[in-house]
Amino acid sequence: MTEQIELLARLIVRSQTIIVFTGAGVSTESGIPDFRSPGGIWSKYDPEDFTIQRFVSSTEARRSFWKMSAESTLLAGAEPNPAHYAIAELHGLGKLDCVITQNIDDLHQKSGVPDNMVLELHGNMRRVVCLDCRNRFPLPDMLSEVSEETRVPDCPGCRGILKPDAVLFGEQLPIVTLREATRRAQQCDLFIVIGSTLMVYPAAYMPTYAASAGARLAIVNLTDTPLDHEAEVVIRGRAGEIMPGVMNCVRRLRSSGPD
Repeated sequence: MTEQIELLARLIVRSQTIIVFTGAGVSTESGIPDFRSPGGIWSKYDPEDFTIQRFVSSTEARRSFWKMSAESTLLAGAEPNPAHYAIAELHGLGKLDCVITQNIDDLHQKSGVPDNMVLELHGNMRRVVCLDCRNRFPLPDMLSEVSEETRVPDCPGCRGILKPDAVLFGEQLPIVTLREATRRAQQCDLFIVIGSTLMVYPAAYMPTYAASAGARLAIVNLTDTPLDHEAEVVIRGRAGEIMPGVMNCVRRLRSSGPD
């Protein structure tokens, strides 16, 4: 593994335009469970309530969302972990073009990556959006209106339906964000996948777009991915353990000058 960490560090040092693609494996290390894992959200709530069709048509489905949000402190209490800070360090070095993420927790921004450099393919669960006027509001502000009976709040401006600003089942990914992520993936020189199995599409197409355009591909994940055979380096392990070691090596290489 030491050799692979060294190789990834050298790729970083030699690269000018790096994209980091993150999945649930980064968030879980901050205490946010995978929705599908045992003890995850879907073991407590019916995922059918979170299809866009049911959410829009059913007050009870919307009540489930607000009940879940009021009861859950996972996102509210989550803090960036060492993997987030290692990625933010790439920004500090001037090498990070952007983070493309499947995560909905705002932790990249909290770790120091500017908001305009985080492309959230699946949205952000810390906000809600009005389906009528499209205004967005911080989720905690709206939660203050939720009573013990789980009243369903509506938009304070137009009284429209408030939806989590995350992509629900059956809902399209935000097209502007998806197009921008695709464009950037095709222009980077190094694409690093961290904490994703690359099994959720269309997000998982991003590293393929990058590799097809000539970028080097690196993967840091606990388990195999469908693109391991295309990667120049594959590191098996926890992102929060691997990435600080990679960045330590990057600092050493930069201080020693060109190799």
